[in-house]
Parts: sequence; C-alpha cells; structure tokens
Amino acid sequence: MPEAEAPNNDSTTLTDYNLTEKNKKCLQFIEDVTSNPDNVQRQILSEILTQNANVEYLNRHGLSGYTDRETFKKLVPVVTYEDLQNDITRIANGDKSPILSSHPISEFLTSSGTSGGERKLMPTIEDELGRRSLLYSLLMPVMNRFVPGLDKGKGMYFLFIKSEAKTPGGLVARPVLTSYYKSSHFKERPYDPYTNYTSPNETILCPDSYQSMYSQMLCGLYLNNEVLRVGAVFASGFIRAIRFFRKALESFEP
Repeated sequence: MPEAEAPNNDSTTLTDYNLTEKNKKCLQFIEDVTSNPDNVQRQILSEILTQNANVEYLNRHGLSGYTDRETFKKLVPVVTYEDLQNDITRIANGDKSPILSSHPISEFLTSSGTSGGERKLMPTIEDELGRRSLLYSLLMPVMNRFVPGLDKGKGMYFLFIKSEAKTPGGLVARPVLTSYYKSSHFKERPYDPYTNYTSPNETILCPDSYQSMYSQMLCGLYLNNEVLRVGAVFASGFIRAIRFFRKALESFEP
C-alpha cells in the first residue's frame, strides 16, 4: 500500500507527520497480529520449530523435524523450570551444543526471585533483543491514543540497572531491563520524542544506585521547565525517587 504524501502546510511539521505515520504503522501492526491470532501463532510456531529442528531438546521428545502444531502438542510436554534446569545448567557451565536453541546463547536473563526466593536463569539469544525493542516501541503509540501530548517536552523517568553476574561458562546473567539498557538498542537508539528523557544514558547506566538516583534527580530538576511527565518502569522505583527527594530536602533544612 503506497504511503500518502506529507501535508504541506505550516500547522503540521514534517516531524509531527512522521510521528503520526509511525504511530499508525505500530497500531496497524498490532491490529494485524491480533485480528487472526490462531494463524499467527501457527506461523510463528512453525518458524521456531523449523529454525530449531536439530536441537537436542526437541529431538529428545521425538519431534524429528515436524513443524505443525498438532504434532508439537502431542510430543512435547508442558514443563516447569525445574524440568529444564539440567539443560540450563549445562549451558551455564559452558556447553555450547544446540541444547535448547540452534542459535548461540548470548546471555541469561534472571528472574526477580520473589516467587521461590532464588533467581532463575533464562537463556536468550541475540535476536531476542530486537523483538524486545519492537515490543517496547508499541507501548507509547497505544498510550497516545488515550493520553495525547506524550510526544511533547521531556520525560523525567527514573531508570536503573541492577547487578549482574557471570556463569561458570562465562555468560552474563542479569535482569531483563538491565540487559536492554546496556544493549545498543537502547544506548544507540535514534531520537524519539516519546523517549526524550531528562536522564542521560550515563546516569541510567551508573552501577551505583545512589549516584544514579542523585544524578537523574539533579538532571530532572535542572530541566524542570521542559518536564511534562514523570514516572518509572515500576511503581516501586517512582516511590523510591519520591522518598529520595524528600530526604534530600530534609538535609537542606536548617
């Protein structure tokens, strides 16, 4: 379908037009993949099974190259983390054979550990970062339908990284958001009015949580005339910022 030409008038800038078109494409993508989810799921499953036809886990269950949903559901059981733990441990210890994926495992994503008291390791591949970036890019166009003006001014958002570790095999293990913030998808992202933050990347990527909070707060206050929205990924992070600000104010009181 050919794209319409940008309107040529003073009231609509090219930037506004491009953003509107970008939002339309994002919303249309959501519409396309959700209007017929059964077909989309069949296609994606087939692609996954085709790409991973020779992995040990699928062959162990006798899939033998089948890519249809019916055979997959019949042969491959629903499992828990514990069922896969031995395979995950092998990968963590440095086994590079195609155990769970035909693609090389690039790192481990870690769970919060709140459910069982211990963080779980979830192997991931490099391509997954692109899919995560796509998902994040769909959030603001949806929100903009109900809260207009999110592309104006700056956002004072408090974003943090957490500590990471290395497995015996040398792979990095870290939380999902830390993985994203440290990736080129975030650090080298093109300008986007929706992610026009007051916090420079250096303040977000600071490993010292106190210094990170202090510098992000300072940058946000310095640019207060441009700030039109505030927030954090998790409500707990925003509450921490409020408490931090209160304590900072108290330290200035005589």
